[in-house]
Amino acid sequence: MKIYLIRHGETDWNKLRRLQGQADIPLNEFGRQLARETEPALRNVPFDRIYTSPLKRARETAELVTAGRNLPIIEEPRLKEMGFGEFEGLCCREEGWNIPDPGFRDFFNAPEKYRPPKGGESFQQVSDRLESFLKELYATEELQDKTVLLSTHGAALCGILRLIKKNPMERYWDGGVHKNCAVTIVEVKDGKATILQEAVTYYNEAVEDW
Repeated sequence: MKIYLIRHGETDWNKLRRLQGQADIPLNEFGRQLARETEPALRNVPFDRIYTSPLKRARETAELVTAGRNLPIIEEPRLKEMGFGEFEGLCCREEGWNIPDPGFRDFFNAPEKYRPPKGGESFQQVSDRLESFLKELYATEELQDKTVLLSTHGAALCGILRLIKKNPMERYWDGGVHKNCAVTIVEVKDGKATILQEAVTYYNEAVEDW
């Protein structure tokens, strides 16, 4: 099995560095353009199944990068972004930082110590749901020699890669958050996943944000 992972295109909240989490923010026009520019690079990839986070920005990215294919897109809740609860919409850029909990900086600097805000998720909770999905995917008999696309989010994608790399929680961000529409390729043989390509973009202007 080959798995292509893509982070969604840019949103207005990405540009403003607002915590997006599970708020259902759509792509902006630039984000759509990034996805359209990525599509030619994936045009000849023979996807057999497409899974997406049900959030609009991930689903629309999946639709745009697989345009013209007669293939259903399956919404998978376990691919949602990490939830930030009552802090969603707040700014995490230094010059506009308005997150009231000083301990929130552990989210970036010490994931193993992070305590989520009310209504939010811990790194362990996110990892557990992602691991549940990956185990199910790896074991799907009809996909063993197939190619799958997963459209997801920055923190969720880092969580998937942490599981594949078997990194400890303190190295959750190993390699950094991928740019919008960056593509990673993973090969799975006998239940063992190997990263073949990580965080490659297929457009000229790179965007890195939350």
